[in-house]
Amino acid sequence: MATGARVMRHEDVAIQPDPKRKFLFTSGGNELHADGIRERIAVPARTGKTSGDLFQATVGAALERARNAGQENPIVVGAIPFDLGEVSCLYVPERHEWRTCKGPNGGAVSKRIMPELLAQRSYPDEAGFKRAVQHAIVNFQHSDVRKAVLSVIRELQFAEPVDVERLMTSLRAQNTDGYQFQVPLPDGSELIGVSPELLIRKSGRSFTSNPLAGSTRRLPELAADKDAGTELLRSEKDRYEHRLVVEDIHRLLQPYCSQIDVPDQPSLLGTAALWHLSTRIEGQLNDPSMTVLQLACLLHPTPAVCGYPTELAHRLIRFVEPFERGLFTGIVGWCDAEGNGEWAITIRCGIVERDVVRLFAGAGIVEASQPDCEWAEVQTKLGTMLKACGLAA
Repeated sequence: MATGARVMRHEDVAIQPDPKRKFLFTSGGNELHADGIRERIAVPARTGKTSGDLFQATVGAALERARNAGQENPIVVGAIPFDLGEVSCLYVPERHEWRTCKGPNGGAVSKRIMPELLAQRSYPDEAGFKRAVQHAIVNFQHSDVRKAVLSVIRELQFAEPVDVERLMTSLRAQNTDGYQFQVPLPDGSELIGVSPELLIRKSGRSFTSNPLAGSTRRLPELAADKDAGTELLRSEKDRYEHRLVVEDIHRLLQPYCSQIDVPDQPSLLGTAALWHLSTRIEGQLNDPSMTVLQLACLLHPTPAVCGYPTELAHRLIRFVEPFERGLFTGIVGWCDAEGNGEWAITIRCGIVERDVVRLFAGAGIVEASQPDCEWAEVQTKLGTMLKACGLAA
C-alpha cells in the first residue's frame, strides 16, 4: 500500500498522567467532561463483542480498579479505530461530570484568528480518488462487494501551532447539533470533530442506533434546499446504499433482542452542510448486562463507513486507499461501569498536531456511483471542518 500521508499510530507510545488533557463528548443538551488520565487502554477491540474476551476483560478490570479507588460509577472514554485489529485509544479518567451544554459562545473562528495557512494537499488527489472510485465500481461487477466507502485526507499546514480550544469553539458555533468530541491522543495531538451519526446508545435494556447513509449538499435558498432533501429521499441509488446499512445492523442486533423496531422508510436528517438519509433503530435487549461497548464492537464497522459485505469491502479499501485510516471512521464515546453509554461514528473530524491539521471525509460507493459526484461529496463533507478552520471548502 502506498503511503502518501503520514497518519499517526498509537502503538507503544508511552503516556504520562496529565491533568491538563481532557476528554469532551456532547450528546443532545449535555456535555461529558473528563480529565486526568488514570489508565490508558490500548488493547485492540477485535473480539470485543464477547464479554469474556481480552478487550472486555481489560476494560472491566480497569473500571473495577477505579471503583476500588473511590469512584462510584467510573467510565471509560476515548476512541476505537476503523480497523478493530489496531490498538484502541481509551482512557479511564480521574474525574468526570455531565454538564448542561453552553451556547456557541464566541462565534466562528475567522481566517484572521487562525494562524496563516502555508499549504494544503489532498491524499489522494482528485484524479487519484476518482480512479479509486472507478476501480471499486469495476470490482462490484466481478465480485460480491456491493458497497465500499472510500475516503480522503486534507492536510493543512499552518505557520504556527493551532489553538485547539479556539477551534472547538468555532466548531460548536457552526454545528449546534451532533456529537461533538475532543480526545487526547498519546503523542500529544488531539482528535476533534462533530459527528452526526450515532452508532449505539444503551441504557439498561434499551438501545438506539441511528445509521446514516446517502447524502446531498444543503443549499442556501430555502425552496431549493427543501427540493434537494426531497430528491434525496426519492433517490434509488441513495436508498439502496442506505438499505444495505440498515439491514446489516438489523441482522446483527436481532439475535440479542427481545424487541427491535426498524422503520420501513428512511427519514431526512439535516446538518449545517448536508442532508442525510437516516433510520432510527430502537429496541430492548434480552440480556441487560450486555454492555454498550459489546454492542459497539458487534456493529462496528457498519456498511455506512466500510461497505458491504463488511470483510470483502474492508479488503477492497485496504487495496485502493493510499493511507491507513487510524481513528477516522472508527467510533468515539463512553461506557460506564454499569455498561451504559454512547458511541458515535468518528466522522466530520480531524487530528490537530501542533501546526498541522489533518481532516478526513469519505463517500459510499455503489455500482451506480459517478466519480465526479463522489469527489464533490467528500469536498462538501470536508467543509464542516474547513469552515471551522476559517477556510472555504
